[in-house]
Amino acid sequence: MFLSTNGTKIYYDDEGQPSGFPIVLVHGFPLSHEMWASQIEVLKSAYRVVAFDLRGQGRSEVGDGQFTLEFLVDDIIALLDHLKINQAVLCGLSMGGYVSLRAVERNTQRVSGLVLCDTKSEADTNETKLGRAASIRALKRSGVEAYADTFLKGALAPTSLKDRHIVEMAAKMIRQNQALGLCGTLLALAGRTDTTSFLPKIQVPTLILVGEQDTITPPEQSRRMQSLIQDSELHIIPQAGHMTNLENPAIFNTHLLKFLQDHARS
Repeated sequence: MFLSTNGTKIYYDDEGQPSGFPIVLVHGFPLSHEMWASQIEVLKSAYRVVAFDLRGQGRSEVGDGQFTLEFLVDDIIALLDHLKINQAVLCGLSMGGYVSLRAVERNTQRVSGLVLCDTKSEADTNETKLGRAASIRALKRSGVEAYADTFLKGALAPTSLKDRHIVEMAAKMIRQNQALGLCGTLLALAGRTDTTSFLPKIQVPTLILVGEQDTITPPEQSRRMQSLIQDSELHIIPQAGHMTNLENPAIFNTHLLKFLQDHARS
């Protein structure tokens, strides 16, 4: 299904129990809502599960490719309004975590819980911004397929890189994106705000998950977030890099279900 909002069309799936407690899944860069297939399967029997493609990725429109992270937050709120969801748990991985943190900072009353996966609150350092610029050059020069191979080598744990199913699943999602959309998203990520000062103000139940071999947002960054978010819980996922829900879905899903059972009530 598509929602026309803020000058573009956003693709979304609305599955599970219409009267169940809603959870919104926010995917990571440079993937799509399809990364949540395993989570949707285990959640839909008890919860209302909304998974969507951030603008510029997946099936959502790219538009002119010019947008900031604030536009992505606008899209989440517009989607909640469209679906008549007053409050939801936001579950975001990597970029999805950046968007979720900014969403709860801007619209605290719309968020009933947070699941922050392989993400951080800090804005990009100068070094990271230069890395984003290099990625944009690579996308423009060599295209999405070559970029997919390079990205996955840095994102997946060594054991995951040997798993053909995981690699092909992730690579397929990346290759379905347009270079213009990925470049626009990289610029949005480089220009995002720092949400660290807001962490002590978060008053909703918060679960933090991170891969033990995540080199993009290492576990120490998750530990810092956990120390600043009151009563938050942290679990480190073994045998996983930056894509914990794909690399070790069994343990990821166990922690996610337990958190929702403890804190999500219709």
